[in-house]
Amino acid sequence: MGSFSLRGPAAAAVLALTACGHGGGASQTDTQSQTAQLGRPAPDWSEPTLDGGNLSFASLRGKPIYLNFFATWCDGCKAESAALETVSREYRARGVKVVGVDILESPSKAAQFHAEQHLTYPFVIDSGTLRRQYNINGLPVQVFIDRNGVVQRIALGQMSLADMRSNVERILR
Repeated sequence: MGSFSLRGPAAAAVLALTACGHGGGASQTDTQSQTAQLGRPAPDWSEPTLDGGNLSFASLRGKPIYLNFFATWCDGCKAESAALETVSREYRARGVKVVGVDILESPSKAAQFHAEQHLTYPFVIDSGTLRRQYNINGLPVQVFIDRNGVVQRIALGQMSLADMRSNVERILR
C-alpha cells in the first residue's frame, strides 16, 4: 500500500476491501508528482460535479480538505454518510471542505444517493483520475489534506464520527 496510513485493526482493512473492494489502482506509469503521498503536496485534479460544473483542487487551495472516496453500492460508504454530513456542517465555518468522490459511477446514481442521504457537501464524479492518484483499491477511503495542500492522512475503511473529527482537527492546525 506504500503511502497509505492504515490505522486500526488490519482485519477492518481486509473487511473493507472484501466488502467494497474493486479492481484498479494506480498505474505503474504514474509519476511521483501525480500520485498522492503522505507529507507531500496533493496532486492537482478537476472533476465534474453533480450540478454540471467542475470542482478543482486549485479552487480549494488554502482550505483544509476532506476527500471521501465512495460508491453508492458500498455499504460502509452508506453507513458513514450521515457522519460525513455532520462533519461538513460542523467544520464549514472553519473553512473545511468535505468533498465526496464517487468512483466511476453515473452522475444520476450519485445524485440519487446525495438526495436520499440528505447530503449538502459537494460530490465529484471521478473519471478515474483521482482513483489513480490516490491508489484507490477498496472503499471507503478517507483523505485529509491540510490548508497548505499537503496530504496528512489516507485511511482505508469506514470511519467513526469521532475519528473523522479528530482527523479534521489535525488538518486545521
